[in-house]
Amino acid sequence: MSIDSPKISTMAPAATPDLIPTPGKSYPEPTNALTTAPEGDWRAQLRADGYAVIKRAIPLERALKYQRQARQWLQSFGNDNLDYENPETWVAKNLPVQSTINTFSAYGVSHEKFMWDARMEPGVIEAFAQIWGTDELLVSFDSLNITFPNRKDVPRKGAWEHVDQSPFRRGMHCVQGIINLSTSGPNDGGLVVYPGSHRHHDEFFDEQTDRATWGVKDLYWFQEDQLSWFKSRGIAAHKICAEIGDLIVWDSRTIHYGAEPTEDGNVIRTVIYAAYSPARLASPETLERKAAVFKRYGGTTHWPHDNVVIRKTWAILPDGTRDPQDRDEPLELPDMTDRLLKLAGVKPY
Repeated sequence: MSIDSPKISTMAPAATPDLIPTPGKSYPEPTNALTTAPEGDWRAQLRADGYAVIKRAIPLERALKYQRQARQWLQSFGNDNLDYENPETWVAKNLPVQSTINTFSAYGVSHEKFMWDARMEPGVIEAFAQIWGTDELLVSFDSLNITFPNRKDVPRKGAWEHVDQSPFRRGMHCVQGIINLSTSGPNDGGLVVYPGSHRHHDEFFDEQTDRATWGVKDLYWFQEDQLSWFKSRGIAAHKICAEIGDLIVWDSRTIHYGAEPTEDGNVIRTVIYAAYSPARLASPETLERKAAVFKRYGGTTHWPHDNVVIRKTWAILPDGTRDPQDRDEPLELPDMTDRLLKLAGVKPY
């Protein structure tokens, strides 16, 4: 967005000694069920390529319902000027505060009922249970993405290749997910991955980078010359195409980024980010923080079992004040079932 666009502000995090990887500490790869997946299984593709698409993880009718609810949420801030049929209205002044150009993280949106209902879809949970070999899972409190194609008020965003796992961790520690509530064709906004790049993760960082430059956050941005190293090994960008109700999963070591629609794209992208991992991977301290974030209706990173910061996400306007339409709780609270509270890390398995 432009410099004076709204920003997301957060309260200062509490002390989090195990929030990020510690240099020199061993992080053994968690056990998973990918090694035994037979060829032809989508888990075998996740193992080999670092990503996979699970077709119709959510039945079409329910996926369309979540799409409608997401778009109704966007129109729930009293601005009647936003018209999904009129591209002239797809501008910042008609939208609530965004954390990035297309992503909504404030207003308690991570805990809206429709967000939790989508996260708790049996086909979505079952896919991650098949990845990790357990249904005792935690889920991230992640964001809603609604991307309007060819917006008039923001510049087109280029590629921003990255991974969401620190080089200090080895092996597969996090699998991210996108619950697709709209069609994602070649010209539409969507996920771009570099298939197979996860298999070169350790080699690249050990041989092509200085350990002192790694940093300890579970995030690493790639420069063009670094991408050339992967491309010289036959690894190239691939735009994932998916349909409404599909679930996209990818290893956090796989190089990826969210692509803007091309000028020929006309689909309003609507997706929910959701990642799941075994509850056994979370420390007692992390579970305590996760429960505190849940109580505040706050958000997390893509990591369900780590990188949890106690904070409340506020919607801050360009003048530095809190949006008067900000919310202390979701517009519609989810049903606080045992299953939901266990996925949230509030209740033990």
